[in-house]
Amino acid sequence: MAESLLLSTARVTTFDGDRLLTGASGFFFERDDKLFFVTSRHVVVDAPSKHFPNRIEIELHTDAVDLTRALAISVWLYADGKSVWRQGSDLGGEIDVAAIEIPRSAIPAGAAMFAFTPGHLPRSLDEVEVGSVLLVVGFPLGFHDVVHHLPVVRQAVVASSFGVRFQGQGYFLTDARTHRGTSGAPVVMRIPSAGGKLPWKLLGVHSARMDMSTRDLQLDESLGLNLAWYADILLTLTAPSPGVDAVLPPQTQAQA
Repeated sequence: MAESLLLSTARVTTFDGDRLLTGASGFFFERDDKLFFVTSRHVVVDAPSKHFPNRIEIELHTDAVDLTRALAISVWLYADGKSVWRQGSDLGGEIDVAAIEIPRSAIPAGAAMFAFTPGHLPRSLDEVEVGSVLLVVGFPLGFHDVVHHLPVVRQAVVASSFGVRFQGQGYFLTDARTHRGTSGAPVVMRIPSAGGKLPWKLLGVHSARMDMSTRDLQLDESLGLNLAWYADILLTLTAPSPGVDAVLPPQTQAQA
């Protein structure tokens, strides 16, 4: 059986009907008796790029021993004309994280998967310091072990002060080498002493690369920095009722 971290993360593909659009990354998050799939909000809708899928497919392992056995479950993004994902915003603006509740009945019996929980979130800012070693788990450019349907990881460090909202936004920086398709990947820190089946702290959700518009494309290398939204937004997005600190669009209320 593969490491539990690799089975917490799944490849997600977006569609407009049967028309393939994009590929990205995501992970499972469990709270109480509810299961959510978490990815970047721009994976499910992105007006600037005119990206408007109406469904996604999430790839799952169906056998904990034979990892070559997998299937994709289809999840519609709209019901009765309303979006089913949960998203939020704060004083800095919209947060690029989306959580979609997955009915337990949609998960095949015997599925090999692990889910993060609120217990995997940092309890205090003192647990993480600048330079801490992290992993970003995902599917860069869709690349992965196509035989065993497993993601790959990139090593990174915390590249900005953890707990300080970088430039007033709800994210921190990492320095992992990332590509398109990594959007929605979990950003985690190993905690060996934590024990359990998933001994990692969930710190953030990878969103995008950061660069300088003034960079000379011939003389200057890319900054190699990325945005990771603080994972504690999931406490709001997965709450039984929308929290007062989040602004959830009315179309998402049906799933709250």
